[in-house]
Amino acid sequence: MGVRKREREMLFNSLQYAVFLPIVFALYWALPHRYRQPVLLIASYYFYMSWNVKYVVLILFTTAVSYTAAVLLERTDRTGKRKLLLAATLVACLGVLFLFKYFNFFMGSLAAAAQRFAIPLHPTTLKLLLPVGISFYTFQTLSYVIDVYRGDVTAEKNFFTYALFVSFFPQLVAGPIERTKNLLPQLKAEHTFDYDQAMYGLKLMAWGYFKKAFADHLASYIDGIYANISGATRFDLIAAAIFFSIQIYCDFSGYSDIARGTAKLLGIDLMENFKSPYFSSGIREFWSRWHISLSTWFRDYVYIPLGGNRCSKLRHYANLLITFLVSGLWHGANWTFVVWGGLHGLGQIAEDAFGGRIPAKGKIARMTSIILVFLFCSIAWVFFRAESFETVGQFFRSVGASNPYTNLSNHDLGIRKLFPFFSGILLVAAFDCAALKRDVILWISKRSLILRWGVLLILVWLIWFYFPASENAEFVYFQF
Repeated sequence: MGVRKREREMLFNSLQYAVFLPIVFALYWALPHRYRQPVLLIASYYFYMSWNVKYVVLILFTTAVSYTAAVLLERTDRTGKRKLLLAATLVACLGVLFLFKYFNFFMGSLAAAAQRFAIPLHPTTLKLLLPVGISFYTFQTLSYVIDVYRGDVTAEKNFFTYALFVSFFPQLVAGPIERTKNLLPQLKAEHTFDYDQAMYGLKLMAWGYFKKAFADHLASYIDGIYANISGATRFDLIAAAIFFSIQIYCDFSGYSDIARGTAKLLGIDLMENFKSPYFSSGIREFWSRWHISLSTWFRDYVYIPLGGNRCSKLRHYANLLITFLVSGLWHGANWTFVVWGGLHGLGQIAEDAFGGRIPAKGKIARMTSIILVFLFCSIAWVFFRAESFETVGQFFRSVGASNPYTNLSNHDLGIRKLFPFFSGILLVAAFDCAALKRDVILWISKRSLILRWGVLLILVWLIWFYFPASENAEFVYFQF
């Protein structure tokens, strides 16, 4: 997977953030209400500029364009002018996203296609660093403008309040992609410090940090396998595919937990982005639990406008497939992501065409469905993790042809590695299973003092000693 050039990144799991957050927290609650928005806005832009100062121009441009468009949309009733304003906003915001994220990809794809027909083509490529979070804040601004166009929300008149909505630092670089109705009113409301909410936020952050540390621990093994696929055993390859399913979940949901926990420290509730997705008994159910802010975004702004399911079966399936193909492309400028999205689209189509998921009548049948969905996702994740179709092909060929017994030097799964891997997986699975019926953090918070502190100390020990992560390890979704 691609690696971005580092500058002065302020990761959630960095020393810079450990200093930054307490300062913002103290200033926010110490100052009167009228000063809190400016504090958060300055903090959010400082947070973003710590990644790359030059690219602050991009988020300012997207913010200014969408703010102006929304205000103008409310000032005119002329259908033609409103459509033109919306189209211009889409072109401007998506144009920036295309330039930085997809231009080289499409030029390369065009050149490859031309080469097949012996057409000489020398495409222009741009040496641009992918701005962190651009896919997330672009979608957030577009949903705002579309909602104003539809009349679902009113345009925000205060530019600085709207700028904070776009740049709010806990969810700026990797979501959740917030909706106007949820986040904007909270940013304008006067909050009173709530000790219980702040403690809940800290506990949620601790759980997120544990999942991130465990994800990095898994990554050290997975990266070694993908770096030497031809030398890996069949067991190692299958384990790498399964472990990557766990890694990307723990990494991304861990980020979301830290983001939500940080926001709660400031009296703000962000939407829940993951709800035990690997306990889903169908692909459709999986996407109602995985990256919820993105899946609902595509549902509301792509799938439904295409016609949704209020059309013929064939058109409905086409709408599903288009939505998932676009969703795959959103994740990265590579055809492997498109195929990954397409697989999930085809999975949902198959479920619908053959009467839905496997009938989950009884615990055994439901468990069978859950296992099948997890295996399907694990196979699809290979396309997501691989950097090219050549890597995908090599991976699956090696699964069928490799020696199942010969160990891969320095990367084999001995007992010493198996125990921490599976103990971490069991802990995450137990939490998610319990979360199906209750708020686990709230439940623990109501238990005895000894149990509460015991759980916290165990998490801290696991983070610092049991699953030591590489210093300042980035979250996987930062590249999207």
